[in-house]
Amino acid sequence: ANRIGYPVMLKAASGGGGRGMRVIRSNEDLGSNFNSAKNEALNAFGDDTMFLEKYVENPKHIEVQIVADRHGNIRHLFERDCSVQRRHQKVVEVAPSYNVSQKVKDALYDYAVAITSEVNYNNIGTVEFLVDPQDNIYFIEVNPRIQVEHTVTEMVTGIDLVKTQIFIAGGYKLSDKQIKIYDQDSLATYGFALQCRLTTEDPENNFTPDYGDITTYRSASGMGIRLDAGSIYQGYKVSPFFDSMLVKVSAHGRTLDGAIRKMTRALREFRIRGVKTNIHFLQNVIQHETFINGKVTVNFIQNTPELFDIKLPQDRTSKALNFLAEVIVNGNSDVKFIDPNKKFREPIIPKYNRKDDFPKGTKDLLTELGPEKFSQWLKNDSKIHYTDTTMRDAHQSLLATRMRSFDMLKVAESFAKNHPNTFSVEMWGGATFDVCLRFLHESPWTRLRELRKAMPNILFQMLLRGSNGVGYKAYPDNLIEKFVEKSWENGIDIFRIFDSLNWVKAMEPSISYVRNKTGGLAEAALSYTGDILDVNETKYNLKYYTQLAKDLENAGAHIIAIKDMAGLLKPYAATELVAALKDAVDLPIHLHTHDTSSLQTATYLKAIEAGVDVVDVALGGLSGLTSQPNFNAVVEMMKNHERSHDFNIDKLNQFSNFWEDTREMYYPFESGLKAGTAEVFQHEIPGGQYSNLRPQAEALGLGDRFNEVKKMYAEVNKMFGNLIKVTPSSKVVGDMAIFMVTNNLTPEDVMRRGKELSFPESVINFFTGDLGQPTGGFPKELQRIILKDKKPYTDRPNAHLKPIDFDKEYKAFKKTYQKGFTRAIELEDFLSYTLYPKVFNDAHENYKKYGNIALIPTKNFFYGMQLQEETLVELQPGKTLIIKLLSVGIPNDEGKRIVFFKVNGENRYVEVLDTSLNIKKQENAKADPEDTNDIGAPLQGSLYKVLVKKGDTVKENDALFVIEAMKMETTVTAHKAGKIKSVSLSEGSMVMQDDLVMTIA
Repeated sequence: ANRIGYPVMLKAASGGGGRGMRVIRSNEDLGSNFNSAKNEALNAFGDDTMFLEKYVENPKHIEVQIVADRHGNIRHLFERDCSVQRRHQKVVEVAPSYNVSQKVKDALYDYAVAITSEVNYNNIGTVEFLVDPQDNIYFIEVNPRIQVEHTVTEMVTGIDLVKTQIFIAGGYKLSDKQIKIYDQDSLATYGFALQCRLTTEDPENNFTPDYGDITTYRSASGMGIRLDAGSIYQGYKVSPFFDSMLVKVSAHGRTLDGAIRKMTRALREFRIRGVKTNIHFLQNVIQHETFINGKVTVNFIQNTPELFDIKLPQDRTSKALNFLAEVIVNGNSDVKFIDPNKKFREPIIPKYNRKDDFPKGTKDLLTELGPEKFSQWLKNDSKIHYTDTTMRDAHQSLLATRMRSFDMLKVAESFAKNHPNTFSVEMWGGATFDVCLRFLHESPWTRLRELRKAMPNILFQMLLRGSNGVGYKAYPDNLIEKFVEKSWENGIDIFRIFDSLNWVKAMEPSISYVRNKTGGLAEAALSYTGDILDVNETKYNLKYYTQLAKDLENAGAHIIAIKDMAGLLKPYAATELVAALKDAVDLPIHLHTHDTSSLQTATYLKAIEAGVDVVDVALGGLSGLTSQPNFNAVVEMMKNHERSHDFNIDKLNQFSNFWEDTREMYYPFESGLKAGTAEVFQHEIPGGQYSNLRPQAEALGLGDRFNEVKKMYAEVNKMFGNLIKVTPSSKVVGDMAIFMVTNNLTPEDVMRRGKELSFPESVINFFTGDLGQPTGGFPKELQRIILKDKKPYTDRPNAHLKPIDFDKEYKAFKKTYQKGFTRAIELEDFLSYTLYPKVFNDAHENYKKYGNIALIPTKNFFYGMQLQEETLVELQPGKTLIIKLLSVGIPNDEGKRIVFFKVNGENRYVEVLDTSLNIKKQENAKADPEDTNDIGAPLQGSLYKVLVKKGDTVKENDALFVIEAMKMETTVTAHKAGKIKSVSLSEGSMVMQDDLVMTIA
C-alpha cells in the first residue's frame, strides 16, 4: 500500500458486486478493514484472496462489452455507464454512456479490444475502466463472465448475449448464422436503455437489508420494459442468507428521456409489500438532474443527500387489510362486548343532487356581513334558529363521543343542500377532539376539513374550554391563540367559549383571540346550574347570571350562550332567565341544554316565547335523554307559531331515520339510560359526562354501584362548595366520586383521614388552581387537606406556563414524527401533540401501522368481518377496494393466524398474532435507545464475530462486533471510550434489529 501510495482500493480477487471492497486512505484504515474485507470475500465467494490497486477519486465507471470467438475474432458491443454505485456495488446502469466524448469512447473500445486480443480471450467478457474528470483512463479489470447489467447492452444492440456465449462455447464463429455478428462496422446501438436493481434494502437506514414474507407482489410491464427475476411471488420469504436483489428492471427508449420516463412508470407500477425496498430511492436517482445530464460519478450517491428524501409508499391496501385482520382475530379493543345476534340495517342517505350548487346559508351570510353585523342580524331576526348538535354533543352525550367521520361524511352534503337554513352545525371541539385521536384513531383536523368541504354553506360551531382549549388542564396562552387561529383557518366559524367555573378572567383571552385572529364569532357561554327560581339559591341566582352576561359582553362576545350542560333549566326559569338576559345585553342569546329529564322541549318553548334567538337540537335518531331535544319535534311544535322557521319536516325525518339506523352500530357505547330521569335535578351530572361516567365506573368494577356513584357525585359537589360542573370541572367531581365509592369513603372520612389519602391527580390540580378560581373560592379546610404541603395560586393558571416556542419546538417535532409517516406533518399535528402528547403519539403510531382507518366502514371498524362477507373501502374518488374475507387459519406455533382476503379479485393474506392464546415468544433483550451504555445490533442477521470480551477497555471507534447479513458484513464500533461491562450474545447468534449485544460502562 505504501509503494502504490494512498488512497488505494482493497479488493477480493474472486468477486465483485462491492463485496470485499474497501477504500483505504491510511495504514490505520488498512489494519481495521483488511480482516473484515477478507471475511466478507470468503463468505461471498469461498476465496479470501485480496489485492490492492490505486484508488481514483471521483471518476466515472465505464465498461466495454466484449464478444470473442475461438477463431481470433473480437468485437466490442460498445459501453455501459455503471457510475451509479453504493459501496462499489452498481445500482443503475445505462447503455450507451452519455456525456462522455466520442474520443474517450473510441479509446476505451481500442483498449478493451487490445487487452482481450493480447491474451487470446474468447467468449463474453467485460473490460472495466475508470475515467477521471480530466478524461484520463484507468484500467480496472476484465470480468470473464456475463455481467448483471448485460441486459442494457442487449436492449440497445439487439444481440442476445446469453445465447451468443453458448454458441461461442460450442465452437461457432461470430459470423456464423447462429450468432450473426460480422465486422465491427455492422454493429450499432439503437436508443438508450437503463437498468435498476430492485433490492430489499432500506435506503434511509444505510441500506440495511430487510427480510420477511412478501405479502404483495405486482410487477411492471409494457413496451420497452424487461424484467429479470428469480422466484419472486406473493408469499415468498426473503432470507437473510442470500443477496438482497429481487428483480432487475430494464427500460429501453428511442431517447434517454423516453427510457427514463418508461423506467419511472415501471417503478411506480411495482407493488412489493411486506419488506422494505429501494424502489423510491431508485426513482429519486433516475429523476435527478445530475443523472439526467450524464454528470454522475461513482460518488454521486454519497454526495447527493437529497436522494434520500424518499416519499414513502402509502401502502393503503396492505394497511387496511392489517387493520381488518387485527379486528377479525382479536376484536376492537374499544368494544367491550358483542351481541352475536345483532343485525344492522343499511342506513339510507336522504336524496340530493350532487351536481347542484349549495344553497346560500348562514356561512355565506357571515362572510357577507362580518361578525358584528351578523350578530345584529341574528338579534333582530324574528324567526327562531336551530343549531344541530348531532355531529358533536348528541353523540358525545349518548354514545360516549364515538361517532366516526365515516358516518358524518355520508350525509353531510345531503344535509347542507336539504337544510341550508340551519343556523349552525356543532361538529367539533370539546371531548370529540381527543376521542377522535384516542379511540377512533382519526385526525380531528381532517374531520373538520372534510366536513367543511362537504358543508360549505352552513356555519360550523365548536366547543372551546377557554384556557383549557380542548383539553382538561391549562395550556400556554400562545398555544390557545394558535389553536383558535388554526381552527378558523380549517373551517370553524362559531367558537362557543366557556370556562368550567364561569370565570370570566379565563374566557377573556379566548374571546380576544377569536376577535383578533379570525373572522368568526365569539359565542361566550355562561354555564347554568341550580335553579334561579329557588328562593334559597343565593349563589347562582338571576343577578349572578345577568352580571356574568354583561361581563362577557364587555369582554367582546358576539353572542351569549346559556350552557345548561345538565339540563337543569326548567321551563319557567327559562322564561325568567332569557328575558333578563335580553334586557341586560345587546347581543343574541343562544340556548343549549340536555334532555336528561325529558322536560327540555317545554323549556325551549318558554325560552322561545321569552325571545331566545337560537336553540340547540339534535336530529330525532340521536336526540333526547342526555342529548339535546328532538330537532324534528321542536320544528313541529313551532309550526304556525309567529316565530316559526320553515324546515322540510319530511326530509328531517329521513335524516332522523338515517341516524337511528346508524346508531345501532354503536350499541356498545350506549349510556344505558332508557328513559328520562328527574334524578338529574339532584345529582346534576352533565349530559355529556353521563354516558362516559358509567363506562368509567364499569371499568373499575363499579357497574353495579353506579347509583352510589351518582349519589356520591352530588355529595362531592357539596363538599367542593357547589361548583359549576362542566368539563373539566365535572370530571374532577366525577373522579372524586368514583374514588370515594371505590374506597368506601364518606365526606366525613375525607375530612378526618385526608392526610393519609392519595387523591386523584385531577382533584389535586383543581384545588391547586389549575382550572381557575370557583365562585366563592375553595373550601379552605378541604383545600388544605387535599394539597397537604402544596401551595395553591389564585391568578390565571396559564400565567404560570412557559409559552410554546413554535419555531424551535415544531421543527423538532416535525423531524421526529415525519420519519416513517406517509403524509406531511402539519402545524395542526403539533397542536394536537402539545394538547395530548401521549394520545397523539399513540394515534400517530396507529396511522403508521394501519393507515387512515377512518375510511373503514363502521360495522367492520368495530366488529371486523364474517366469513365470505364483502365490504367496500373507498381510498379516494375512483379508487375503491372490494374486500372479501375468505378464511381465518388455525394458529401456528407462534400463535399467529393467517387471514385470507380477496381484494379486487386478487388473493391477499395477512398474518396476525392471536393475543387470546398468550403464547410467549422467546426474544433477546433489547437495547434501550435512551441508555448510551447499551450497544444493540443495527440490523437483523448473524452475529458473525465478537471482537471484545467482558472487562476489555475500548477507545472511541474501536471495533466491537461484526453483523453478517446477505453476505455483507457490518462492523459496529464503540461510540465512546469505556470498559465492556457485559456481552449478552455469543458468536453465531441470530439477532434482530436493536437486540442488546453488549454494554459499555
